[in-house]
Amino acid sequence: MIDEVDLAEDRVRVAARAVASQAVCPQCGEASGRVHSGYERRLADAAVGGRPVVIQLRVRRFRCTGRSCPKSTFAEQIAGLTFRHGRRSARLHAVLQVVALMLAGRAGTRLASVLDAAASRSTLLRLIRAMPDPPTTTPKILGVDDFALRRGHIYGTVLIDIETRRPIDLLPDREAATLARWLAEHPGVEIICRDRATAYAEGARAGAPDATHVADRWHVWHNLVEAVERCVTRHAAHLREPEPPPTPTASAAALAELEKIATAGQLASTAHRYADRTRERHRAVHALVGQGRPQRAIARELGLSRNTVRRFARAITWQELVTGKWQCLPSILDDFKPYLHQRWSEGCTTAATLFEEITAAGYRGGLTILRDYLRPLRSGAPPLEKVRPPSVRQVTGWITRRPDSLAAEETLKLKAILARCPDLDATAGHVHVFAEMMTARTGHQLPGWIEKVQAEGLPELLSFVNGVVGDQVAVTAGLTLPFSSGAVEGQVNRIKMLKRQMFGRAGLDLLRKRVLLAA
Repeated sequence: MIDEVDLAEDRVRVAARAVASQAVCPQCGEASGRVHSGYERRLADAAVGGRPVVIQLRVRRFRCTGRSCPKSTFAEQIAGLTFRHGRRSARLHAVLQVVALMLAGRAGTRLASVLDAAASRSTLLRLIRAMPDPPTTTPKILGVDDFALRRGHIYGTVLIDIETRRPIDLLPDREAATLARWLAEHPGVEIICRDRATAYAEGARAGAPDATHVADRWHVWHNLVEAVERCVTRHAAHLREPEPPPTPTASAAALAELEKIATAGQLASTAHRYADRTRERHRAVHALVGQGRPQRAIARELGLSRNTVRRFARAITWQELVTGKWQCLPSILDDFKPYLHQRWSEGCTTAATLFEEITAAGYRGGLTILRDYLRPLRSGAPPLEKVRPPSVRQVTGWITRRPDSLAAEETLKLKAILARCPDLDATAGHVHVFAEMMTARTGHQLPGWIEKVQAEGLPELLSFVNGVVGDQVAVTAGLTLPFSSGAVEGQVNRIKMLKRQMFGRAGLDLLRKRVLLAA
């Protein structure tokens, strides 16, 4: 019964008293009407109009009439308002529990202050830890996966009811013995959805020997994609389109020029005295460097400064030392320019290829000089536009994606690559068959697919097949049954969010409470 309501500027005070004729003993459950004494309780309640509410409640103590009850007296509780040892109303207590479960410590404190229900972060964490665990039920279809408490160091295991998509329990590690112990304590699991980790496979077999294991399709497909990527990496040379072969007439002219250069043997000397002197000094410095002489001794012997010797020693060709000095200086590429122009008109515009060809004919310059000479040609209109080859990841995606999801240009590029590399063509065929088998849930075709891959002898796919054979029963079930670990992966992402919310400082007990109670 409410006796008085006092509306102040900073709070609302409500004076009330209990009027029930009897109360029930919390120990033995006997009802008693014998009043022992009374006292006053102060309870904080939810704010009204932005002002905190304080309830001054007059309650009584009753004598317990049960002969075998160890309690002699007990305090009465008002349903929906009070609970034992509580200094808040039941409604405010429930609100703070929800805030603590959703936001935990500091963030929960900030929201509680906005609601005019001040509570410290330690109080909120105590509220979470004091909450009872939800009743544990044994699911028919169990999902198992690991999560990181400290990435790379400490891991735990989350157990999910696949049918209800709710977490059941969190285990402190990802050992086989821990999972086997939990399964032995909770008999009745019929299907276990898991990844291909060995520890979970062994623990599930030991704890639930009659259960059916289902390997998650995403993990199986991910393993296959990794094998395809290794195969594409091994054949990366086939991703680039080959240089177009020269026409017979043009090739004859180019070979004639190249033979003329090779027959000359060495380039003609320039008539400029500065260039001749630079060339001779460069040859002398590199000859002494080749003998193992130190730069200080070379400088004394040639009468040059140490900085000059160092500069000559670092230069691969003498032309690097005279670049930009005089425009009349001949280029080391002069004798090779007719051949370069001939090959460029034939469609060979790759500097590395041209560099190898003229080096075999006697070119002694560097690749940078050749690239600088070809740059003006590229700025014009080259005969054939050179396209950057696709990356290994792009080709892997083209092979492992649905053919109808590829653009027309991607389809054409993939066909050209597969035509150049028989191994990649065979790999793509096996991948498409496996994808159809996984989509249509025809796991009974897996043994035949494995035999074909083994007969083909592709090393990357053989490695994948060896892993599948070691867990073939679970993989076959994963390719046949409709169950997967999708719900488990969703809960793992949720656990990551809760961990970040608590800044990684909370222990497994607090994390477990939040995962199970806030689901």
